Amino acid sequence: MTILVAYAPNPEGRAALESGIEIATQRGERLLVVNAVSGEKQDDPSFADAGEVEAVEKRLAATGLAAEFKGFVRGRNAVDEIVELTETMDVSLVVVGLRKRSPVGKLLLGSVSRDILLSVPCPVLAVKAKH
Repeated sequence: MTILVAYAPNPEGRAALESGIEIATQRGERLLVVNAVSGEKQDDPSFADAGEVEAVEKRLAATGLAAEFKGFVRGRNAVDEIVELTETMDVSLVVVGLRKRSPVGKLLLGSVSRDILLSVPCPVLAVKAKH
């Protein structure tokens, strides 16, 4: 079984990573950390650059878990990438980070976390970053 972390280089993504590590350690499961962006925006804040990827891979190596980081920039949105992974792999749990939004912000901007929650065939754990 695999725990999949939907990762973005922000406090919410880091909270999801730490929760994923904790749960994978408790359950003895494999951990897959995924950063997926469409690549349409040159300065997408969800994109994990080389330095961020190196930091995540170093963190994963320190855990002793069977863990892997995958980055996708192939024209598809993060939700589609994660849904496909949950449908093709033995994923027991998806971990996503949440940030606080106003009701209007939720309506106008949408939410990758919400779309993952509604689209994947397995349980989803939503975590918030500590402030």
